[in-house]
Amino acid sequence: MNYAVFAHSGRQYRVSEGDIVELEKVDLPAGGEMEFTEVMMLQRPEGVLFGRPTVQNAKVTGKILAHFKGKKLIVFKHKRRKNYRRTNGHRQEYTRVKIENIINPGK
Repeated sequence: MNYAVFAHSGRQYRVSEGDIVELEKVDLPAGGEMEFTEVMMLQRPEGVLFGRPTVQNAKVTGKILAHFKGKKLIVFKHKRRKNYRRTNGHRQEYTRVKIENIINPGK
């Protein structure tokens, strides 16, 4: 089974072809193509290929399926004995991407 580890928005993701990944929101329309060039590691039949820090000429391509919001988080601030209380909510925006192809530099 081939897989790759790539970096996007300060996070690293381990993916195989056909996987669906949820990333922080990307400003591209749904149905569009996306390309990740910061590939840190490739696992392929010939062996594992590590980057220093990235694997040259390796790419992971995917198709944007949808944009959506995550679950609501409550942010509560208070200071004891001062009658100070503030409640806020936050919903992070995400993009769902289907991984279509892992481009191998050796091929």
